[in-house]
Amino acid sequence: MPKLIPCLVASAIALVSVSAAAAAADKEIAVIVKTVNSTFWQNVQKGAETAMKEVGGGYSLTFQGPASESAIADQVNMVENAVNRKVGGIVLAPSDPDALVPAIRKAWESKIPVVLIDSQISDSGKQYYQSFLATDNAKAGELCAKALIDRVGTTGKIAVMSYVAGAGSEIGRVGGFTKYIKENSKLEIVGPFYSQSQMATALNQTTDVLTSNPDLKGIFGANEPTAIGMGRALVQTGKAGRVVAVGFDGNQDLQGFVRDGTLAATAVQGSFQMGQLGVRTVARVMKGEKVEKFVDTGVVMVTKDNIEKPEARDVLY
Repeated sequence: MPKLIPCLVASAIALVSVSAAAAAADKEIAVIVKTVNSTFWQNVQKGAETAMKEVGGGYSLTFQGPASESAIADQVNMVENAVNRKVGGIVLAPSDPDALVPAIRKAWESKIPVVLIDSQISDSGKQYYQSFLATDNAKAGELCAKALIDRVGTTGKIAVMSYVAGAGSEIGRVGGFTKYIKENSKLEIVGPFYSQSQMATALNQTTDVLTSNPDLKGIFGANEPTAIGMGRALVQTGKAGRVVAVGFDGNQDLQGFVRDGTLAATAVQGSFQMGQLGVRTVARVMKGEKVEKFVDTGVVMVTKDNIEKPEARDVLY
């Protein structure tokens, strides 16, 4: 009998450890974004961390994302791993509208609430998440198109520099942009070209577009790394200020391009608000509260005229 005591004690310790780990996981809010290598998503992280100080309840936060937005399989694995360790809730910015649906369904089947931010998933998965917080990307795309038409007129040639084909935000944003252009002008659209959210790729693509289209009047860069690459290409080719450029998002590089006139305007989302409201919302669901199915986190068109005003300073990062 004495020989059994160490084994029983060891078993008890193991059970306590497993129970403690399960309890810790049950309080974990896993925030999974499209990539960690972007100041936009790093600003989402700041918002999430701020929310953690507000919600109370002993929750913990984990934040992760793939090396690039095109690494969709990696993001799927991150969601599945969060489900397997039985986290309390997930805040997710899905990189692909279809590929993430099975993983989100697994969370639903495991009674783990999911709050989406930034990008939507396909209709087949709508019952599996509790809330969607994002910019109305179609509306934001329209605002960018209007800003370009206001500056270049309704005839001529413009280019669209996009990011990941098929991403929920890209479908709405570039779709809204092109629809508005076609319905409200006779502008010819070159593209879209897909940078895979890689700045260097966007720079090379824009350089090629500018070279092969010397009569280009305007250009739209549809997300942060794409708009930065576009801006750098305009500067390097001597086209800055001569080709009217509208960007998207608002990090330090893009703010500099607005100030020096490389960009006529950039549409800035509430990235901090996405992280903050995402964590707040999933914490409410974890507490059994009802939440709205969709929340528009807004967009501000930033120009040289308003870049120092509160409306812009509140969203720039």
